Amino acid sequence: MCASWRCSYNGCRNGNPARRSLPSEPSPDMPPAPRDVSRLCIHTQTTRPWAVGEAVRRYAAAGVRGVTVWREALAGGDVGATGRLIRDHGLSVVSLCRGGFFPAGTAGLRGKAIDENRRCIDEAAALGAPLLVLVCGALPGQALDESRKQIADGLAALLPQAAAARVKLAIEPLHPMYAGDRSAVNTMRQARAICQELRSPWLGIAVDVYHTWWDDRLEEDVAASGREGTLFAFHVCDWRTPTVDLLEDRGLMGEGCIPIRKIRGWVEDAGFMGFIEVEIFSRRLWATDQGQYLEAIKAAYLAHV
Repeated sequence: MCASWRCSYNGCRNGNPARRSLPSEPSPDMPPAPRDVSRLCIHTQTTRPWAVGEAVRRYAAAGVRGVTVWREALAGGDVGATGRLIRDHGLSVVSLCRGGFFPAGTAGLRGKAIDENRRCIDEAAALGAPLLVLVCGALPGQALDESRKQIADGLAALLPQAAAARVKLAIEPLHPMYAGDRSAVNTMRQARAICQELRSPWLGIAVDVYHTWWDDRLEEDVAASGREGTLFAFHVCDWRTPTVDLLEDRGLMGEGCIPIRKIRGWVEDAGFMGFIEVEIFSRRLWATDQGQYLEAIKAAYLAHV
């Protein structure tokens, strides 16, 4: 078990988020703690029990400055009106999640995936989102190399539309535990290889610490991505030990094993100074009072990011 776990956020007490731990100890190889929440962005999926309108109002009241909208939150609504609501509350639309899922067993199915991603780009443009985050997909039983080729082919087909709409595309490498069915792109290095192949200013990478913290080449690849101009987004949460669900048991920052502040230092040294996005999937935290949870997110951001 990670040493950081012993002084971490301990989940829920009486159905509500527990008191936060003390801030992470300063270290010469880490940047200082954030002074405020001016760079804090929250994904709507992080507070999934709230509809998008309530999330926007609550985030704005709490001083949060950015929001990444999940497509599920837009279903059946007016995408343009949602974008206006966000801006009217003084928030920036940071990105739209998510597109991707390119690999498929037939050309026809791959074409349908590309068509769905075209709709994603249109939605991002209507929302006013400058970035579309992509979970690239994988086909069970298909060689990963072939899935990566199909991902690159799908991206190549989308880039002219993305450029015309002025919506950047961000490949999000996923942890290898998802290589079988969610993404054949599992490291920054693999994402960089696709970016280098396609060489478009509209294609880059979203770095999520949950998926990449284990990689002993992460610092090197983050620096290289910065030099290549492909470092588009930075997502944070934490890895609980033990993890009881591989999809919906992410931790609040400071609750687990990830050296979040050290990775933030690498990302900033590489030139990224955009929003820091809190993306947490947790049935445990969704079951708590979301207003108290929002305050816990802010406290964890200041203490551990």
